[in-house]
Amino acid sequence: MTFNLPKATPETAHFWNEAKKGRLTLPYCLDTGQYFFYPRSFSPFTGSRNVEWRQTSGKATLHSYVINHRPLPGRDVISPVIALVKLAEGPVLMSNIVDIEPDPAQLNLDMPLNVKFVQIEGVTVPVFAPEGA
Repeated sequence: MTFNLPKATPETAHFWNEAKKGRLTLPYCLDTGQYFFYPRSFSPFTGSRNVEWRQTSGKATLHSYVINHRPLPGRDVISPVIALVKLAEGPVLMSNIVDIEPDPAQLNLDMPLNVKFVQIEGVTVPVFAPEGA
């Protein structure tokens, strides 16, 4: 089994370029005033192309998680905690939780998180850490 790092596409290039600068940006529907994810050139709410990229607060809560005890061979692991995080702006992203023990006693659902950025094989990836970590 192979694991490929994300590659920018025309729809996601802005997301990855901003991540390199330490900013979490998402598409924003100008018609509804809502952020959305995954990146695309049209609003999933209206079908309109009246969208723009906006920086988010980087704040989130832990929505769900799994502790991966069997990482892919030959790959550096960012964190064994793979999670769904709900951004303060609304969208839910899949990411990793860092700066915490991979222990269910430490991982409380709805715990406040903040975005961080890590480099893995030349790609800047947004991850999340407990608030104050």
